[in-house]
Amino acid sequence: MSEQQDTVTLTIDGKEVTVPKGTLIIRAAEQLGNVIPRFCDHPLLDPVGACRQCVVEVEGQPKPAMACTTQCAGGWVVKTHLTSEVARKAQRGTIEFLLINHPLDCPMCDKGGECPLQDQALEHGSNESRFIDEKRRYDKPVAVNPQILLDRERCVLCARCTRFSDQIAGDPFIELFERGALEQVAIYEDEPYESYFSGNVIQICPVGALTSSTYRFKARPFDLRSAKSVCEHCSAGCNLTIQSRRGRIERQLARTNMDVNEMWTCDRGRFGFGYLTADTRLTSPAVRVGDDLQDTTWSGALKSVLSALRTEDGIKSVAVLTGGRLADEDAYAASKFARTVLGTDDVEFRTRFAPDGEVDALAAVTSHDTATYVDVEGAPVVLTVGLDAEEEVPILHLRLRKAWRDRKAKLVAVGPRMGSLAPYAWRHLATGVDQELGAMAALGRALGLSDMAEAAVASGYSSGHLDAVVDELRGREGVVILVGERAPAGVLAAAGRIADHIGGKVGWVPRRAGARGAVAAGLSAGLLPGGRRLDDDTDRTEVEEVWGGQLPSRGRDLHAILSEAAAGRIDVLYLLGVDLARDAADPALAAKALKRATVVVHDIARNATTDFADVVLPVTASQERSGTRTDWEGRAQRFDAALAGPELVQDDWEILVQVAGLLGGDLGFRDLDGIHAEMQRLGVRQGTVAWPATGGAPDATSGDGLVLHTHPVLLDRATMLTGADDLLRSSRPATISLSPSDADARGIADGDVVEVTGAVTLRLPVKIDRQQYPGTIHVPTNSTDEPATALGAASDGPILVEVARGES
Repeated sequence: MSEQQDTVTLTIDGKEVTVPKGTLIIRAAEQLGNVIPRFCDHPLLDPVGACRQCVVEVEGQPKPAMACTTQCAGGWVVKTHLTSEVARKAQRGTIEFLLINHPLDCPMCDKGGECPLQDQALEHGSNESRFIDEKRRYDKPVAVNPQILLDRERCVLCARCTRFSDQIAGDPFIELFERGALEQVAIYEDEPYESYFSGNVIQICPVGALTSSTYRFKARPFDLRSAKSVCEHCSAGCNLTIQSRRGRIERQLARTNMDVNEMWTCDRGRFGFGYLTADTRLTSPAVRVGDDLQDTTWSGALKSVLSALRTEDGIKSVAVLTGGRLADEDAYAASKFARTVLGTDDVEFRTRFAPDGEVDALAAVTSHDTATYVDVEGAPVVLTVGLDAEEEVPILHLRLRKAWRDRKAKLVAVGPRMGSLAPYAWRHLATGVDQELGAMAALGRALGLSDMAEAAVASGYSSGHLDAVVDELRGREGVVILVGERAPAGVLAAAGRIADHIGGKVGWVPRRAGARGAVAAGLSAGLLPGGRRLDDDTDRTEVEEVWGGQLPSRGRDLHAILSEAAAGRIDVLYLLGVDLARDAADPALAAKALKRATVVVHDIARNATTDFADVVLPVTASQERSGTRTDWEGRAQRFDAALAGPELVQDDWEILVQVAGLLGGDLGFRDLDGIHAEMQRLGVRQGTVAWPATGGAPDATSGDGLVLHTHPVLLDRATMLTGADDLLRSSRPATISLSPSDADARGIADGDVVEVTGAVTLRLPVKIDRQQYPGTIHVPTNSTDEPATALGAASDGPILVEVARGES
């Protein structure tokens, strides 16, 4: 098709513009810098023409047109309010109608100062009102959910909120009810507005009808200090604007980045900042005296760290465990600190027990051109393995849904359950717990990867959907395979090799915000910065030349570290931003290790692990510092300090520089610029690291009981949700998922409270899920007093549990 056939040329306000066919007049005008007044229009929502404010005049047309619903045609001459009296008069009339019942309470409305209706009434409205009757009134406010309040009399019926809920989030629990003058936004009486994205309707509301319960009556926009930031709650990498007043965060807003989060963010990222001022916040260094932690000075705390790490003979046996909270600069500093100052490769950012071979797959991820949000949105087929995107990386879930809705993409879930993908999935390749490699090997064999045949045969995997999925993958360009961090050994490598074979892309999707940066920094035994490997002589030499000195020999994985610490053979556990006591794959083993070893902790807030600590060093939160964070795509994004933290907190890297100096070492940098310069020298290694062999699929679990399948949900008992009370009140009730056959065999009905018994007993209501793989049970990891992982020892393989109806 020729370029002329793909575009149309028209004139708007005397200026000629050429745009693609199908472009709306309102968008074409924006290309000329002409912003046509509007309320209902939003670039990411389907046009609806509800507010009638964007009137334009088209020469030759019998009546005015709505710019937000009318597509451009070649040769048209369009006049907007800038050149047409017809358009100006129509807009004045619309404003007058909107203000008939709209209260003039701008001084007390949260939208005052940033309100499009306020702005347009000033620019396009009349100086006088002809309305003399009493305005319509409603009881107010209506709690749409615990963090959203509705003032119905302010609503201009633009339908932005209802369209967002239906089209973008897929949670159509907020609707327009009644007709005519009685029409209003409302929620269903028997269906609460449960959405992880509900806060977006506040931000896109063009008036003060929808407001935040936490921000209501707190500040005016012109009183707030704004800073650009990147969300710290998951690996989505959402861009945020953080607004503070008098040293306290008042609200966090989604900041537009069309390549990442578009214009949205989830409620956890929007409202989950209460931990910064909660009672659990660490604001002073502390050392253990007897059974208690007592506040001390920084010099006193650092002396205690020095005493914990060093003996007369040198550095003690130390393991450095970091979790996934750290900014990229902190992760790099921790990696160098462990290898060059402590002389240990016993480092790990993962809290699950992972085999050594996974390090090679992570190195390959770093060096490959992996999937992005844009790839996901444009993919004809997307496979997700070991991933529930809405619970783990919510903005990625919106992109998956967008691909399904707009591109008719075929979504395939691989694993014991589909989770939030269930309403949209085209096929489910169901597997047992930790059996996903069998399904991936079967796909690889069917697609012509002969070296996966042995694993496929050994696993014995079969599914009625397998042939259909293979047919869709074969010969399709742009296929994306997304692998969650909890996918079992070999799956990431298998996914990468399948993607390379069919010309697609793979994406590794960790849950935590700092995980991809931790991989890039080499925070795992055998892994070095930039995807280099300790066992590769060339890689090792490159790092030694930059860092100076000789690197230590290959370290141990997390299970070995905890086992050795519990046995007294590792003296010190140096923890940076990881709640090991609650998040480790085996909490009982972690507790033994924490009790036996000397524990040094960097953290933001008190948690289960700080109760074991011998030294606690308080650190800055993401909003209180500058730095870089790398999202699941591998996209590094800078963020700025929005406000000052408590007086005595420091960045993690600053503390490590001081500790290194006390130990006689030198990390070689004193500021972020120095870290960045060194990180750049050790960027991704030239050349592509090959995907490792996938290995064999594990044997199916045998024995009495159900196999535990667990992962955290978005709103749970996480330390960084402390203080977000309104947000937590809107969380979905924690439930256990059982297959119908397993429930029937135990006499369990939907909604029954059941007891799940292993090493401990957990009580939760049950949900019968037809997509749950028989013989397995899903329990949310961090939604009960004890984590679900406490039900058994992950080091012994899959956890078997018993399930029975609880006593009333």
